[in-house]
Amino acid sequence: MAAKRDYYEVLGISRDADLDEIKKAYRKLALEYHPDRNPGDTAAEEKFKEATEAYEVLKDPQKRQQYDQFGHQAPPGAGPGFGGFTGFSTVEEALNAFMSAFGGGMGGSFGGGFEDLFGGGMRGGGRRRRTVRRGGNIEVRLPLTLKEIAAGVSKKVKVRRWERCEECSGNGSQPGTEPETCGTCEGAGQVQQVSRSLFGQMVNITTCPTCQGEGTVISEPCSACSGTGRTRVERTLNVKVPAGVAEGNYLTLNGEGNVGLRGGPAGDVIVFIEEKHHPGFDREGDDLYRVQPVSIAVAAQGGSIKIPTLNGTARLKVPAHTQSGKILRLRGEGLPHLNGYGKGDLLVEIVVWTPQKPSGAEKKILDEIARDGLFEPGESDQEKLQKARRRR
Repeated sequence: MAAKRDYYEVLGISRDADLDEIKKAYRKLALEYHPDRNPGDTAAEEKFKEATEAYEVLKDPQKRQQYDQFGHQAPPGAGPGFGGFTGFSTVEEALNAFMSAFGGGMGGSFGGGFEDLFGGGMRGGGRRRRTVRRGGNIEVRLPLTLKEIAAGVSKKVKVRRWERCEECSGNGSQPGTEPETCGTCEGAGQVQQVSRSLFGQMVNITTCPTCQGEGTVISEPCSACSGTGRTRVERTLNVKVPAGVAEGNYLTLNGEGNVGLRGGPAGDVIVFIEEKHHPGFDREGDDLYRVQPVSIAVAAQGGSIKIPTLNGTARLKVPAHTQSGKILRLRGEGLPHLNGYGKGDLLVEIVVWTPQKPSGAEKKILDEIARDGLFEPGESDQEKLQKARRRR
C-alpha cells in the first residue's frame, strides 16, 4: 500500500498556512477533481478523496495540532486517526463530507454554498445555466392550384407574430432599468434540495420557482410589453414553393416564428401545402388523370384527338377498336418530380360517348345499325370485357 502524502503537500500550502489559505487551496482542488467534473476518472476520484481528507484534518485545530506533532501515526494512547477521523475508504464518503461542509453549515466559510464552488453549477456539473425559452412556431396553410404546383411559385403569406419589444430591447424591463438577479437561486436558474437516505446523500435539482429558470426577475416591467420583452406585429413573408409539392408537404421558414420571452430565440413558420381541386384533372402521385369522351366512330376506327393539358393542349392517338375504360398515356404531361428530374404522365381514360339527344339523321343511322346487327358484341367480345372487369 502506497504511503500517504503529506497533507500540506496535497493542498499545496505551507505548514504555517492559515484557515483561509487552507479553504482556498481545497476549493481549487475540489473544483478540479470533483467526480461530477471527471465522470469515470478513477485517478481524479482518488485525488478528490485525498484533498478532502487533507482538508478534514487541517481545518480542525485539534486534528491539525496532532497531525503536526505525529504525522499520519495516531498519537500515543489514542485510537486510530485524529480525533476519530480515519480517512475515506470510498469516494462516496468523501462526497458526503464535501456536501455536509457546503450544505451543512460551514458558516459561509467558502463565501457561499455549493453553487459558488462551481461558479453556480449544481451537483451534476456545469456552470450556471439560465433557461432561455424559445418562441413558438406558427403554422400557415397555403392553397395552390395544380398549375402553380407544376411550375413552382413564390407566394406571400401574412402572419401575426411576437417580435422583440423595441422599447426595452427585449429584456422586459422599463427603459433605464435592468432585470435583477433572482434572490432565490442567486441567478443559477435552478435550486437544489439535499436529502439523506440509506443510500447516502441525494441532491435534487429543480427549476427555480421564482424566476422560472431565467436567473433574473423584473422589478419594473416595460410598459410597452408588460415585461414579456415582445410585442405583436403583422408581417408579410415570401414563400418560395418548389415545383412538384403535394398536399401535406410543408416548408419551414427558420427563425420567422414568434420570439421567445425576454430575449429567447424565435421559432419557425411552418407552411403546409394544400391542393385546390382542378375541374379537369385528378392527381395520382406525379401523374395526372382525366376522363376523355370520344365518339363511336373514333373508338371504332381510331383517330387523333385534341385533349387539354395543364399548359395547353396535346394530340392523343386513339387506336382502332378502343373500348370504354381503356387508359392511354401521354408521357411527360404530368407534374415534375419534387427535388428531382423528369415529370409524371397524363393518364387518359377513354369513354365511348353516345349522343344524348340524337338528331333525326342520327336516329336513322342508329336504327339502320341496330336493324342490321352492326357493332353488336359477340360472345368472345363479352368474354374479353368480363376478363378486363375482373382485372380492375
